[in-house]
Amino acid sequence: MSSLAIDNIGLLVTNDPALGEGPLGIVRDAALVFEDDRVTAVERAGTGADRRFDAAGRCVIPGFVDSHTHLVFAGDRAEEFAARLAGQPYEASGIRVTTEATRAASDDQLRTLAKLRRDEGLRAGITHLEIKSGYGLDVENERRLCQIAAELTDDVTFLGAHAVPEEYDGRTDEYVELVCGEMLEACAPLARWIDVFCERGAFDADQSRAVLEAGRSAGLGLRVHGNQLGPGPGIGLAVEMGASSVDHCTYFDDADVEALTASDTVATFLPATDFSTRQPYPDARRMIDAGAQVAIATNTNPGSSNTTSMSFCIALAVRDLGMTVDEALRAATLGGALALNRDDVGRLTPGARADAVVLHAPSYIDLVYRPGVPLVAASFVAGRQDGWQPPRE
Repeated sequence: MSSLAIDNIGLLVTNDPALGEGPLGIVRDAALVFEDDRVTAVERAGTGADRRFDAAGRCVIPGFVDSHTHLVFAGDRAEEFAARLAGQPYEASGIRVTTEATRAASDDQLRTLAKLRRDEGLRAGITHLEIKSGYGLDVENERRLCQIAAELTDDVTFLGAHAVPEEYDGRTDEYVELVCGEMLEACAPLARWIDVFCERGAFDADQSRAVLEAGRSAGLGLRVHGNQLGPGPGIGLAVEMGASSVDHCTYFDDADVEALTASDTVATFLPATDFSTRQPYPDARRMIDAGAQVAIATNTNPGSSNTTSMSFCIALAVRDLGMTVDEALRAATLGGALALNRDDVGRLTPGARADAVVLHAPSYIDLVYRPGVPLVAASFVAGRQDGWQPPRE
């Protein structure tokens, strides 16, 4: 086994209170030791190893865990975005525009585009991510989107129930039968999760429940898009079904908060989506104070959140969702891991996967304090360095 020490760390975030200060488990003047793809130790600076990476007194954090992305798509919706910022409301029907472009793209085109987005996210510190299908909306195209996603992550989500395709207009129940039957059969071997867009203009509570029940019977974990465009049954359904996460949560009431607090379902906020769609920002403070588990994700997609910047999402969460900087960082790392039911990422503790990010900054606070500045100096994924740039003077 080969060891690597990220040495001379000024401030290390472990996300384990047993290892350091406060909820983030902060260790100062530290060294982080990897052996092959795992963290083996948190030591004082100056520890020995086969190889040494000098952090030069900078901050090191767990790699961001992006638990909600739609990375595999073709086409562009920039004009729609500009029109929305000029006052046009967001509608879920825009998914059909991307579906048309994605169906027309070749496997190689989709693979190239998805990898470019994945690499862009890695340069921004995202070391693990979930990828959904959902822009094929027929059996063959959903299967190939899951296949391409599986080349980039082991957290693939089958999202055939993303929208009703044009050819099924007025026949939503028939489309749900297709999703629960032939489409699920084709995609389940490639996926770990199933998701459904439980929202007006998409699928109602009964249709969403049918999709989730079929996915669970096929051995998939459950996820829900819910409460994005207005109050609705998504959060309650996610808790009822034992979903790992319910994502968006822009609108919620006391019953939703109580349900989440009493469950293991993670409320995943997507603040860049609320920025893009001009929806009101959710009150994450209310969720956190009640005791609910929360995460932040990018929701990378062409229609409502065309970004791979978790730092941008963290800054929005602090400014507009009521989170502290510490809470937002935890939500973007350990929170994402909890939303994916993983204990190997989102933390820098012995036994965890060696996913770490070295910042061009003395503190993680700079992610919010210096918004829009590219602060990732180096990303390590499973112990492998990728994207190092010399520290700026």
